Amino acid sequence: MGIGELQTIATVSAFVAFVGVAWWAYSPKNKKRFEEDAQLALDDEDIKSLSEEQRNKDK
Repeated sequence: MGIGELQTIATVSAFVAFVGVAWWAYSPKNKKRFEEDAQLALDDEDIKSLSEEQRNKDK
């Protein structure tokens, strides 16, 4: 097995991994989760409630 064949295998493997990650990221079943996660940084109330829950949980 020469270096050219190893490079081909590595390229194809990287492409398959890229397609898998892209499919997962744009999958319709993940859309709601990603939209909620995107809004988390902008929603101060959720952050405050989470910190209060964490404080109560630690006690």
